[in-house]
This record gives sequence, C-alpha cells and structure tokens, in this order.
Amino acid sequence: MRRRDFIIGIAGSAAGWSLAARAQQPARMRRIGVLLAGAADDAQFQALVGAFLQGLGQSGWTIGHNVRIDIRWATTNAAEIRRHAAELAALAPDVILAHGAAAVGALLQATRTVPIVFPVVSDPVAAGLVNSLARPGGNATGFMTVEFSMGGKWLELLKQIAPGVTRVAVLRDPTQGSGTSLFAAIQAVAPSLRVEVDPVNMRDAGEIERTIAAFARSSKGGLILTSGAPALLHRNLIITLAARHKLPAVYYERNFVAAGYVDRILKGEKPAELPVQTPTKYELVINLKTAKTLGLDVPPTVLARADEVIE
Repeated sequence: MRRRDFIIGIAGSAAGWSLAARAQQPARMRRIGVLLAGAADDAQFQALVGAFLQGLGQSGWTIGHNVRIDIRWATTNAAEIRRHAAELAALAPDVILAHGAAAVGALLQATRTVPIVFPVVSDPVAAGLVNSLARPGGNATGFMTVEFSMGGKWLELLKQIAPGVTRVAVLRDPTQGSGTSLFAAIQAVAPSLRVEVDPVNMRDAGEIERTIAAFARSSKGGLILTSGAPALLHRNLIITLAARHKLPAVYYERNFVAAGYVDRILKGEKPAELPVQTPTKYELVINLKTAKTLGLDVPPTVLARADEVIE
C-alpha cells in the first residue's frame, strides 16, 4: 500500500470513529422550570402537571434522560410567587412554564432572557405580559384562556337554565384586569335579560363566604365564577357555598396544552415569534344532578347544546 493511500485510509477511519462517538453520546440534558400558583397537594394542579409531563413525553422528552424539571409550588401568596420566580430565574433553565398572570409577571421582573410559556392567562396584553397576541415580542408566550364576550353568554345560559334569577353575583379576581373586563361584558347584557349583577371580589376565603352569604339572604339569586388564581384556589368552597345557599351557578371551566410550546422552544424557536393562542372551541357541561337538587328544569334546547351532561 502506498503511503498516501495509507494516510487517507487512517484519516477516513478517524473521521468514522469521531462520527460514531458523537452518535453514541447522550443528548444534552435540558432544564425546565415550572412555577405554579398552587399547593403541592392540590389535586387539580397535580392533574395539570401530569398532563404537561405526558405531553412532553409524547414529544420525546424523558425526565432523567434528556430533561430535568424543577417545580416550585408558590401557592397564591404574592411574596412566595416572587421568591420562587427569582429562584427559578437564577437557575437559568432552558424554559420556564408559569401558571397564571401573577406567576408570569413575577418571572418577567426576574428575567428578560429565559423563555417563559404560560398555559393559563386571561388577557396577557392587558396584563402587560406580551406586546400583542400575534407578536409577543419578548421572552413570554402561551395560551389565552378567555374571550371576554363569553361573559355575556354565561349570563344568558344562567337565565335560560334558571329563568327566575333576577340577581347575579359575579365572582372575580380584583388584582387582574381580566376580572373587570369579564364583569363589564356580563354587565352589558344584563339589562336586556332584566338581571341585576353585582361584582364579588375573591381576595380570601373569609371574604368570599361572607359576601355570598349576604347576597343569598335575598331571593332569586345566581352565581357566575370568572377565571383567576383565587377561583382555582377556592373552587371547592365556592361550589359548597352555591349548594348550601341553593344558588344556580355558571363556572368558567371544567377541569396544559403548553407542552407543545415548551417542546418547540427547547428545539430552538423563540417565544417572541410564537403567537399567543386564543381559544378556538368552548364546551358546555351541564350538571343535571345539581340542577335537579336546586329544583331547576333545564330546557331541552339548552341540553341539546351541551357537550356533556352530568346525570
């Protein structure tokens, strides 16, 4: 064999070994931070985290193999949310999943470089989290949960299910502009339905219980629960109070589609270029058992529109 051919052969073999070695190296461990405005023992939040992890798994991300996840349970305490946000930002993960406007806002104060994905924010533009829905422009993007005109639809449904209702308490988060916007949408259609609507602030359990009890002292009342961290935190209390005072109620969701955006960011896309997604489909779920307990006859026309009826 000529010396030149020998050298070329060695060089080719070395290149082959190098490619094989690189192919056998494990993928770089990526890091995801998760900031939740809830408690670690909250069953609904646990279910949401489970759905998020399942979504990551479907995109090829496996905990301990190619991804590490740091979860912070901050409850709804503002100081705790800020503390956990600062801790997660200091870790400099590849992306942070943040549940709710309060969590996203705290993270944006802590970092303007780490990508942030939110699965649940009522109005990210009004909250100052993104520049616009189509072009978020910064390091945060995600999913908008509310189309404000739905507030009027909720009141219409409540009136159809319980025609005798003439007074409605609208429970809202006073710290978020979305609560005001939803109440305004509800208030706009109230005169045409001959219904008086009253805002009820959800700051803490005691305030909710006192206000609903006072509201229920007069007859022909109903409830509408709008979105927000307090609604999620105090949902069991609100459901209990509605049953105790025999108040027909409309809730904003049943109980994380965000795993897809986290996957795209981990693969190189920028949150500034991922549009905030708005709801494209709404479901109507009717609890017929509760309606019967309250003595309400749900009209067949409403039942026919329902996506699900709980007997």
